[in-house]
Amino acid sequence: MSSQVTLLVGTTKGAFLLTSAHDRESWSLTGPHCEGWPINHAIGCPDTGSIWAAGGGEWNGAGVWHTQDRKTWSLSKLANGQVDGFIEENPEIADHLGITPTASGPFSGQIDALWSLALSGDALYAGARPASLFKSVDRGTTWEKVDALTSHPSAKEWNPGAAGLTLHTIVPHPTQPQKLWVGISAAGVFATEDGGASWDRRNRRSNAAAPETLGHPAAGDGQEIGQCVHNMVRARDTDTGGTDVLYQQNHHGVYRSSDGGRSWHDITGGLPSTFGFPVAVHPHDPLTIWTFPLNGDSAGRYPPDASAAVWKSDDGGESWSAKQDGLPTSNCFFTVLRQAMATDRCGPAGVYFGTNSGSVFASDDEGESWSEIARHLPTVLCVETVQTT
Repeated sequence: MSSQVTLLVGTTKGAFLLTSAHDRESWSLTGPHCEGWPINHAIGCPDTGSIWAAGGGEWNGAGVWHTQDRKTWSLSKLANGQVDGFIEENPEIADHLGITPTASGPFSGQIDALWSLALSGDALYAGARPASLFKSVDRGTTWEKVDALTSHPSAKEWNPGAAGLTLHTIVPHPTQPQKLWVGISAAGVFATEDGGASWDRRNRRSNAAAPETLGHPAAGDGQEIGQCVHNMVRARDTDTGGTDVLYQQNHHGVYRSSDGGRSWHDITGGLPSTFGFPVAVHPHDPLTIWTFPLNGDSAGRYPPDASAAVWKSDDGGESWSAKQDGLPTSNCFFTVLRQAMATDRCGPAGVYFGTNSGSVFASDDEGESWSEIARHLPTVLCVETVQTT
């Protein structure tokens, strides 16, 4: 039986699904799903067909949407939003507008949105703003807070990034569910090896000399990388010797760790900028990675020289090359956000990214060439893949 690839595209106006056969020659689009909620992240389970989409905000509150059939979606609400107060105060107007009440969120007043999801063993995790982590052992029906993370001794020093104090990235270990890494802006990388009972902060630089460009508050120092991690991925175990190889795009550079985040090696050299949001790793080759540099924090946050390029490395970031075939190479001012780049597990691997101008680009040859497979969507906040038979 042939398989299919589905892109889970979260936007400011709901989730969209882009689906293709294994050959990835044509794509069909459905959506918007999730009643138009802002969807910051979505993931799928290839074994069960389940899809979860997390998001919200001050108006909607915080919650996780779930579907088993890609048609009907149910909401597990973690925190109320302004809409709940509006419904209570204006029931007749709400009824006229078709706004119906939902169950009260158990963590109302503690968080205002969800930003990340991950499956790890039998547990489903969700990261929130303000930075906190939640765990469900019934695939998203009920949730509990992972208190050990937010009670970490460094928590009083955590500072918000531009999008607030946000736990935006959760990286599970594929075979050891007790191991988990999270990224928080702007507090850095934290890891647990005991299922969340205790956490280590992992921002230390490798023994290589720090660059001379330090000085920005988010850039770190000679001992630590900057605490504003933007995105993080783990390489699959193929050819890693059993070590946990991680990559991260930071506010001030791209880094590789070969020891589970205990030390980070700067691999920014060769890129046109130290600033960007996403990073993606090949599904089978731990040394092949992609990123999308932007021109700078306060310089507009668009591609350098307004020329879009995905930068690829096949040696773990020691060298880089720009891949622009099929991308807009002039007058391009879009942004690719932190969760908006992903890969599939086909051969050759597919690479995908979405833009804040509502386009989704795809490569079926490991980033060498690109085509636009969707356009005129709302602002794309995330792109993930799930493959099913």
